[in-house]
Amino acid sequence: MTKGYLSLVLHAHLPYVRHPEFEEYLEEKWFFEAMAETYIPLVDMFDRLVDDNIPFCITMTLTPTLLSMMDDQLLRERFLSYLYKLMELSEKEVQRTKNMYQVSEVTKMYRDKLKRILHIYRDKYHGNIIDAFRKYKDIGCIELLASAATHGYLPLYEEYPEALNAQIQQGINTYKRYFGNSPKGFWLPECGYTPVLDEILIKHNIYYFICESHGIEYAVPRPEYGTYAPICSPRGVVAFGRDQESSKQVWSMDEGYPGDYDYRDFYRDIGYDLDYEYIKPYILPNGQRTHTGLKYYKITGKTEDKHIYIPENAIEKASIHAANFIFNRQQQIKYYSGGMTKPPIVVCPYDAELFGHWWFEGVDWLNFVIRKSVYDQNIYTLITPFKYLERYPKVQVAQPCPSSWGYQGYNEVWLNGSNDWIYRHIHKSVQRMTFLANRAVASSPLVERALNQAAREVMLAQSSDWAFIMKTGTMVEYAKNRTLAHLGRFNRLYHDISNNCIDENWLRDIEYIDNIF
Repeated sequence: MTKGYLSLVLHAHLPYVRHPEFEEYLEEKWFFEAMAETYIPLVDMFDRLVDDNIPFCITMTLTPTLLSMMDDQLLRERFLSYLYKLMELSEKEVQRTKNMYQVSEVTKMYRDKLKRILHIYRDKYHGNIIDAFRKYKDIGCIELLASAATHGYLPLYEEYPEALNAQIQQGINTYKRYFGNSPKGFWLPECGYTPVLDEILIKHNIYYFICESHGIEYAVPRPEYGTYAPICSPRGVVAFGRDQESSKQVWSMDEGYPGDYDYRDFYRDIGYDLDYEYIKPYILPNGQRTHTGLKYYKITGKTEDKHIYIPENAIEKASIHAANFIFNRQQQIKYYSGGMTKPPIVVCPYDAELFGHWWFEGVDWLNFVIRKSVYDQNIYTLITPFKYLERYPKVQVAQPCPSSWGYQGYNEVWLNGSNDWIYRHIHKSVQRMTFLANRAVASSPLVERALNQAAREVMLAQSSDWAFIMKTGTMVEYAKNRTLAHLGRFNRLYHDISNNCIDENWLRDIEYIDNIF
């Protein structure tokens, strides 16, 4: 008999970074890198697990913006071009480094890895990686969650139920479009929760969501089992709490596994290291150096004198860390199971992009965790949140408190001195969009197109990513420009719809640029 359960949750999300108005655009590389380093390696891991008859289960979010980019024909073509160029560079690097001890082994690793990524994407799934996730959902290996349309940080719109409903309903519609059935669970962007959301989630037949730990711990009344069992709000939606201990072991660069000195260093890249004329064809067209993804050094320590990366040492360390992670979960579950009337569940949500992209060995670590969990221990069983609810439907009623998984646990990351200026403009656009939705009449196909585009622009402006980027101080101009661009397009649409003077040529142009949903 298992003493408890472990639920691994991967939140896969990127903002909408499609720029057809440019031949090549830096921010589109966010998507290409995540595809090559995270999403396709995860699919490869799933394929291998099934080939080896490993009965695994995992929970994932593929956000509507990410699904839309995965499905976009232009981005598919550009991603293939990105892979071809990177493969060309890797082949050149194999030749350049053939007499360089240790480095040559790393270059061969990249070459082989890229060949496999290309094979999986182009040959096995014919450019449609969504098919792979759908396949594993349909056979029960993956439980997929829906999420908000453009990953808007929902607590900052609680005064506007129409905006909350639009984000949630469009997110669910997108899920249904790609996966057929209705979702059981919903990923609140940034785990941002406010009690106002309960009624809307229930309205759309959502059974559960994932909550930050203190959203459960400070619920009223106080939950009997803390985050080791879900709670149900008085309105009837279930909340699962994030486990703090397992989060810290994986997230923290100082105390967590990803900071180990044997792992590959993320920042040291040949795009910055090698001779400019040699690397020029593989960086930005304007000559700006950028990451290529080919990195030859390990973390080594808090020093600029980095040592060459040794892949086999890093993989061995990933196996050791997986075993340590499993041991710690076993101890948790054994301890708490003694005082509970039902088996505890440890819920471990992570950004999917941590695995493979930021933490190069992260997918290998996850693979070890799954395999060792299935065959090397009998204390806990892998499970998804909804399957846990099916087994243990009796849940304590308590009201979760407002919370997020951002710094300080509430709204500070998305509402502070670096980004607070955006909300008076976004809130005004929400008010105007609500007015249009309630009052405007789609008297012609042109007016209907304009109304739909206005809704797209408002929701794209609401993306939590822009405020987050302004707070972190990276790519700030891009985040500001995206916010202003969407607001500017909306305001013109609002004017043109209100005054019956829609410019069809201009509308066609922005429909092409912002063609989400």
